[in-house]
Amino acid sequence: MRLRNKPWAEQLIQKYPELISVSPQNMQGQWQQKFAQKQPLELELGAGKGRFIIQKAQQNPQINYVAMEIQTAAIAMILKQQVELRLPNLHLVQANGRDLVNIFAKGEFEKLYLNFSDPWPKKRHTKRRLTAPNFLKQYQTILQTDGMIEFKTDNQALFEYSLQSCNNYGMKFDKISLDLHHSSWAETNIWTEYEEKFSKKGQPIYFLAARF
Repeated sequence: MRLRNKPWAEQLIQKYPELISVSPQNMQGQWQQKFAQKQPLELELGAGKGRFIIQKAQQNPQINYVAMEIQTAAIAMILKQQVELRLPNLHLVQANGRDLVNIFAKGEFEKLYLNFSDPWPKKRHTKRRLTAPNFLKQYQTILQTDGMIEFKTDNQALFEYSLQSCNNYGMKFDKISLDLHHSSWAETNIWTEYEEKFSKKGQPIYFLAARF
């Protein structure tokens, strides 16, 4: 879902190059330099307004987080919060998720988060789904050997597709829930903005965690 244009967004992004990388080049294997110290590295692809990744970084100072988002308005909203918080273990990246292997090095991340990705329901758009085999191949490259993907959605069709896609790719499932908020993992779950919106409408939240 696209956000309304924020007139201040571009100027804010240009003002804080130390907090956000825009269309990064030649940074493969060097992302630890963006953080106060070298620590395990995790990535959220499609970070939206940043509620999830900011709370993750606050709760886990021993882990470095990269928040990746293509929409200027959305990434600027995360940046606005980071300008105030200055979390030493969070760095923002504005770039397209189709280019992950050109931005990140092999085995650079321990975990990848996919939260409420665009479902791309039409069959001709299957390859655009973030759990399609062409994306899984990229994730396998940038994740460590035992790296994990965590995926949440309100869209049942996308969840069913994702289960099949991950299974066909040979991934192993650690967790599967058809109603995350009433599962044993609810207590440690961090809600996204969309998650709160959909949950208030009574929609169950689907969740899986899988490894290559």
